Amino acid sequence: PEDDEREAAAAVPLTEPTDAILRAEGMGWLSVLRVLLGMVGPRKGQMAVTFLFGVGRVLAFIGVGVASALVVLAVKEGEPFGTYLIVLGILAPLAGILHWTESWIAHDLAYRLLGEMRIDMFRKLDALAPSYLMRRRTGDLVGVATHDIEMVEFFFGHTIAPAFVAVLVPALVLATLAAFDWRLALALAPFLAFAGLHPVFARRRVDHLGSRAREALGELNAHAVDTIQGLSEIVAFRQAEARGEAFAARVRAYIAMRLPFFHDLTLQQVFQELATGLGGLTVVIVGGLLAADGQIESGTLPLLTLLAMAAFLPVSEIANVGRQLAETLGATRRLHAVHDEPVPVTDGSGVTDGPGADDVTDSAVALDIDDLSYSYFGAQRRALDGVSFTIPAGSTVALVGPSGAGKTTLAQMMMRFWDPDSGAIAMNGTDLRDYAVDGLRGRIALVAQDTYLFNESLYDNVLIARPTASEDEVRDAVERAALGDFVAALPDGLQTRVGERGMSLSGGQRQRVAIARAFLKDAPVLILDEATSHLDAVSEGLVRRALEDLMAERTTVIIAHRLSTVRGADNIVVLDEGRLAEQGSHAKLVARAGLYARLVAHQMTGGVTSAAD
Repeated sequence: PEDDEREAAAAVPLTEPTDAILRAEGMGWLSVLRVLLGMVGPRKGQMAVTFLFGVGRVLAFIGVGVASALVVLAVKEGEPFGTYLIVLGILAPLAGILHWTESWIAHDLAYRLLGEMRIDMFRKLDALAPSYLMRRRTGDLVGVATHDIEMVEFFFGHTIAPAFVAVLVPALVLATLAAFDWRLALALAPFLAFAGLHPVFARRRVDHLGSRAREALGELNAHAVDTIQGLSEIVAFRQAEARGEAFAARVRAYIAMRLPFFHDLTLQQVFQELATGLGGLTVVIVGGLLAADGQIESGTLPLLTLLAMAAFLPVSEIANVGRQLAETLGATRRLHAVHDEPVPVTDGSGVTDGPGADDVTDSAVALDIDDLSYSYFGAQRRALDGVSFTIPAGSTVALVGPSGAGKTTLAQMMMRFWDPDSGAIAMNGTDLRDYAVDGLRGRIALVAQDTYLFNESLYDNVLIARPTASEDEVRDAVERAALGDFVAALPDGLQTRVGERGMSLSGGQRQRVAIARAFLKDAPVLILDEATSHLDAVSEGLVRRALEDLMAERTTVIIAHRLSTVRGADNIVVLDEGRLAEQGSHAKLVARAGLYARLVAHQMTGGVTSAAD
């Protein structure tokens, strides 16, 4: 079975660190501790209080055993023991109270940090999007933001204080034994050292297995999300069985990582128990020999034995959380990999004067594309290669060309989804990289072919374009996008939820929501990326008239294949394999009989369905 599990793990190899999943590697425990402790920040006082209560809890628990032994000794010697009973009556509930208080404070610290970590992760992913998301799998990133952060919480809630206690309490016990006779401390020390250090020396393999298990779980989560999102296609193409087998293979790969992981942890626990038993036995033997020689009182031997056994309690607590510690290492590495990723697009110094200022949203905007080149991560060919042209303020420019020509890439670079490798795009004479990102994107409205809708109301999905808009403004945008009749037929009107990814709406309805967003945003630059591709003839006519009104006196970039849209552009820019092939008016380009003319001819004859896909 173990060989089968190894084969299962090998059957689903984990991909490269820059593709699909995040690798849990590159950091040792010292680095991890620096990262984790660095998260505590202003809550160091709360952590110190947790330490104090943790030490107090263990000392109270040990005190219960000591007081009990003293009661037994007093009874044996015929001495009064009432004081010991009082002490025992105080320590017994005190140990429980201290334990509860320590746990409450530690978890309060942990869950506050957990909330901050999730917010920080969201902000980081927001800064990295969208280029970073193109080379990561959604399910894996969801796992990082949820399960991996949850594992880090365990470190703060169950590890920091116990680790501190695991060092302090054995030291106090050894000092106490040495006060009675140094040979007792010497007899116990090797077993305590073995119990405390063996898990540390054995961590390398356990940590490796734990980290690999986190990666395998990330792959499993990513595959599950892909499967759920693509269930319609899986059913339509009868791939349920094959997809299920692929999922089962990833499950087996995950199990193949977990079983040797737990095997090693079980061995560690066995050694811990063995060290505890042998340590206690050694103290009894040495203590018995010393008592026989009269070097210590025989009545104190049970007390000293209890102390010796109590020293192993906090050490065993740390050993017993070995699984979580190993997974914490892997989770922290994966979190660090995201936070350590350089942000590809950052704010410029800001533009404060003139028509290009960040806070100006209603001025005419001109765009200059100058020798623009860009390559996607890992791509062999440039998506854009030395493209240059100008878009005058208030004009309409159409981008056309075969599939993969770079049209959408260019449009998205205007919004600084990513920055060029070389060259520049200037807005009103200022490089886009000099703008604050939010200020720049506030000046551009994008209507994409594939519109993402959130599982919220239709009203909220339109309002995202301008959250400060009034309800009347939202309704006006909806009407102008030819959604009025559709909304009127809904049971809850604009408050109707659209379902996950807007699945309760048709493709054309989702696209009209995107157009309503553009109307509401009312930005000076408008980018229409196949904005009417999903509309029927009636809706297209309504929306086209609304778009013409929206495009008036705005700088507009159109990516579209329908000749009626392309013909009306002031300038048509033809791209081919990332290069500028030709540009000019419709009539001029048709007369030139170049690439554009061939695309037009193919479309008119039906040979190619798109001049711009």
